[in-house]
Amino acid sequence: MWVWNERVEPMKPRVPREDLIAVRVAGAADKEALLAADPEEFFTEPHYDGFPAVLVRLDAVSLDELEELITEAWLAQAPRDLVTEFEAARRD
Repeated sequence: MWVWNERVEPMKPRVPREDLIAVRVAGAADKEALLAADPEEFFTEPHYDGFPAVLVRLDAVSLDELEELITEAWLAQAPRDLVTEFEAARRD
């Protein structure tokens, strides 16, 4: 997860948007599923074409959804042994 920076003016530095974040997803299928599920919550831009991430409007997602997105983003990139440990703890 990271802050999304928007290009407000051409040839000027990008500006951080406090109301949006970018979140990593497991792959293209997950990205397309989120984008199709709710365009009010999730969107993308050409910069992220071919990259497994979606942009999230924070005011449109619930805290539970955000927690799930962040957890899934971590699971998509975490070392396998940590994922196994995390999933075992979640089952207990």
